[in-house]
Amino acid sequence: MLTSMYNDIRCSLPPQIFTGGHTTEILRLMECLSAAYKPRHYVIADTDRMSEEKICTFESSKQHSDSESQFTICRIPRSREVHQSWSSSVVSSLNALRYSLPLVFRLRPDMVLCNGPGTCVPVCVAGLLLGILGMKKVLIVYVESICRVHTLSLTGKILYPISHFFFVQWSSLRNKYPKSIFLGRIV
Repeated sequence: MLTSMYNDIRCSLPPQIFTGGHTTEILRLMECLSAAYKPRHYVIADTDRMSEEKICTFESSKQHSDSESQFTICRIPRSREVHQSWSSSVVSSLNALRYSLPLVFRLRPDMVLCNGPGTCVPVCVAGLLLGILGMKKVLIVYVESICRVHTLSLTGKILYPISHFFFVQWSSLRNKYPKSIFLGRIV
C-alpha cells in the first residue's frame, strides 16, 4: 500500500482552479490517491468556511468516477490563529485536542495525511495515542508545504519527530532533515 501511495503522490498534476494554501495543496494530493483511500474524512478548523466549499467542490467532481462518494467534513477548534501568542496557543491547542481525541477514536483511521495547518497537530497526536494504547496503528504522513524552501513550518517542526513518513518538496530541506523523503514537487 505504501508503494502505491508513493506512486499516487508522485503523479503529475495539471494546473488547477483551486486557490489558497493548505487546502489547495491537500486537494492536489488527494487527486492523485487511488480510490482505495476511502472513506475520506477531512478535518478543518471550525471557523474555516472556504475549505469546506473547496472540499465539497472537489468531492463532487470525483463523484462521476466513484459511484458513491464517501467523505465527511469534521470540524475542530482551531489550534492556533495567525499571530497568536505562544502561551495562549498552548491552551487553544489543548482545546483542539479535546475535540480531536473522540473524533479520531470514533473514526479509527488507517492513515492521517496532513500538510501543515496547525489543526492537524492534535489530530496526529490523537492518532498516535490510538497506537500507544494498542487500539490501532495509525500512519502519520506529513507533506511539508511547497512554500517551505529553507526551514520547516511550525507544524512541520512539531510533527517531524513523530510522523511515520515526512515528505519535503525541496532538496535543501532533505539535506537538513535526514528522516524526510524528497520526491521533488508533489503538489
